[in-house]
Amino acid sequence: MCGIVGFVDQNIADKKPVLKEMMDTIKHRGPNSSGQIIDRNFAIGFRRLSIIDVDKGMQPIYNEDRSKAVIFNGEIYNYQDLRVDLLKAGHTFQTKTDTEVLLHGFEEWGIERLLKRVRGMFAFVIYDFKTGDITGARDFFGIKPLYYYNYQGTFIFGSEIKSFLKQPNFKKELNKAALKPYLTFQYSATNETFFKNVFRVPEGHYFTYQNGQLEIKKYWDMKFKENNLSFEATVQKIDQAMHESVEKHGISDVPVGSLLSSGVDSSYVTAIFKPQHTYSIDFDTSTYEEGTAAKMLADKLGIDNTRGIVTKEEAIKSIPLIQYHMDEPDANPSCVPLYFLTKLASRDVKVILSGEGADELFAGYANYGFHSHSKVIRMVAEDLKKLPKNVKYSLARGLKKLPNFPGRLHLYESTAKAEEFFIGQAKIFSEQEADRLVKPEFSKSQSVDQIVMESYQKVSGYKDEVKKMQYLDLHQFMAKDILLKADRMSMANSMELRVPFLDKEMAEVAAGVPTKYLLNSKDSKYALRVAAERTLPAEWAKREKLGFPVPIRDWIRTKEVYEAFRNLFSANFASEFFDQTAILAMLDGCYKGENDDRRKVWTIYTFLIWYKVFFIDDGKKPEVAPQVMVAE
Repeated sequence: MCGIVGFVDQNIADKKPVLKEMMDTIKHRGPNSSGQIIDRNFAIGFRRLSIIDVDKGMQPIYNEDRSKAVIFNGEIYNYQDLRVDLLKAGHTFQTKTDTEVLLHGFEEWGIERLLKRVRGMFAFVIYDFKTGDITGARDFFGIKPLYYYNYQGTFIFGSEIKSFLKQPNFKKELNKAALKPYLTFQYSATNETFFKNVFRVPEGHYFTYQNGQLEIKKYWDMKFKENNLSFEATVQKIDQAMHESVEKHGISDVPVGSLLSSGVDSSYVTAIFKPQHTYSIDFDTSTYEEGTAAKMLADKLGIDNTRGIVTKEEAIKSIPLIQYHMDEPDANPSCVPLYFLTKLASRDVKVILSGEGADELFAGYANYGFHSHSKVIRMVAEDLKKLPKNVKYSLARGLKKLPNFPGRLHLYESTAKAEEFFIGQAKIFSEQEADRLVKPEFSKSQSVDQIVMESYQKVSGYKDEVKKMQYLDLHQFMAKDILLKADRMSMANSMELRVPFLDKEMAEVAAGVPTKYLLNSKDSKYALRVAAERTLPAEWAKREKLGFPVPIRDWIRTKEVYEAFRNLFSANFASEFFDQTAILAMLDGCYKGENDDRRKVWTIYTFLIWYKVFFIDDGKKPEVAPQVMVAE
């Protein structure tokens, strides 16, 4: 696992000190070593966290005649098979790394055929010394980040935006159009980031930069197409693919551990892999607690479990540092436990396996239509799904207008058209609330509908509403929130986090599973849970989803946290963005127990903290060192 920085700029004569500053900014991504290339107007730098071929895998890596070089962030899980093919084709290897396989594969097959063959998580860049061409790619799901800035003759790319701030010709400017959508989605939801003219290379895309021209092309996308297998055959296929994926994700020349919560996803991964070390996290409150169940499972599996405890004081102290590492504001509260969890794990291991991606691939979210605990309501909903489309949609519109009753939401979301109600897993402020809250200059942005329709239009031919929602979440919530925080929080602690559910082969299996096997009257993620029971005790396979529960309401209702929030909300700069009277009233009401707007308060707070770090404190890393206690 590593960090990439680079730029093309003919207006910087001495590129070496600039490149060094950029590399130093992301040293946490690769504390073990560094490397660089400076050639004509091109400069590229690399920070390495040594995982494969620890002694000889230094980057950049060159081809046989040193006409090309590669830098790479990630892991290629089938690199050993590809290496055999490339050796047969006559290529000579200097290392045993997966990085070198990418370079020789690019020479042998070209970028598109290479990307069709690899299996892994990656962001890589290949430079051609003869032509000056740059080719880069980001993995299928966006597990590894890659950003670019292409403005007024300066082209910058890298793993983290904060490194761009060290490039003298980078113009740091707030993208005002990003704020209002963020208030709804809780993360940076548009293609352009919170930094003006900085964009993500989209997941499943590659880029070429030739003669000053940037071109970005898609090479892969998720295509859901139900198979005709029996339920038993489907379960067998899921379990087989999962075991194979976990085995490949366990390849490493350094120790590998596993994150372990009380849910089925991380438990399934852990039960298959059975690492020496597993890690769990809890807060110093009785409101939420997961560590006991994780410890019980670890004991059943006969493996070690280390449980961390995070205090309120350490959690709040960590927020500026977390937002610094995130690069863009992210109000997902689970950033906090994930930061401390990876910090805890970093004491023993460099690599950890985790369960991200299972809910998107196997329909695990309640918002896909699983809101009722009543078996009768669930069975009625399954029958309603079989109605003709027009009848079903008409019924949904009627349910929407009715007064609330037990099971109404479950029945509505089981019959409604996805585009009419679903914008993804996070919905903090409604679009109308956000519009009233922000100052006029921040209200001009893409609408929520415009943002989600970019995905919905690509699956307009789907007859299955759940598959539409899964597709949207893969490209919005998972790519721009879930995987981003997984990368950032692990790399903040110089850890490599791997996600076996998001293996290309695993995804192909998931894409073929009929929705009726995933979401039905029995459970959500049903086929996956039945597959997991072959390795896990039944009570773990059937556990309800909790995510990373975070006691933010408890924190806000304590005097010291409330006063810290109020000082921030009252700051002069906060009035540049928000109706200050309104946000202070919301905070006061939350503190007094007059409302339950904790997520809204947290979303505003997170943005203000982020803005202070990057625009008032000029992107300086906060000088805090949060600590996590180990439970006895």
